[in-house]
Amino acid sequence: MRPQQKRLMQEVLPRCAILSEGPLDPLQIFPETRGLGVEIGFGGGEHLAAQAQLHPDWGFLGAEPFINGVAKLLAHISQQSLNNVRMLMGDGRSLLERLPDACADAVYILFPDPWPKARHFKRRIIQPETLDQIVRILKEQGELRVATDVPDYAVWTLMHAGKRRALRFAADRPRDWHERPVDWPPTRYELKARAAGRSCVYLRYLKFSHL
Repeated sequence: MRPQQKRLMQEVLPRCAILSEGPLDPLQIFPETRGLGVEIGFGGGEHLAAQAQLHPDWGFLGAEPFINGVAKLLAHISQQSLNNVRMLMGDGRSLLERLPDACADAVYILFPDPWPKARHFKRRIIQPETLDQIVRILKEQGELRVATDVPDYAVWTLMHAGKRRALRFAADRPRDWHERPVDWPPTRYELKARAAGRSCVYLRYLKFSHL
């Protein structure tokens, strides 16, 4: 671990890490916030930090298993003096399982590992069980955002999310999911994908329990 990363882990991580086990109460974590965003696999943390800066009246929870990604988010938190971000070092599915019903205004899954080989599809984060958890924790009219530069993963997401009756695809025309909304900050991976000439897809779903 680099000295800078070590300093961040020692000085910044203790005040923003989720260390407890069992159920999580967002109202205890963020008692004065008006909304909650949850990012599963935040990578380098640039999107989560940007959302936290854009919405200082929201609280943001993120999960990421890799130490380099955690250190990068800590750097954003330190540099931008963010007080509305908390993180779990681990699998994002465990974060979803620990959150109460109807607590989140938005859930983000951005450029997840596509696991391109068929025998590895079961490792993809977009699974029926994960989507059921997301539907459970989303508030009414809460939003799920998924981004990918892998066409097969976009089809996979459309197929599985389309089977959740409570999720309504928030697109009226193809252009809606080929253009990133203005309130959707880009990730480092997205910029690399575009520089390499790959197209990106931005899928948005809204929760309506009584469709």
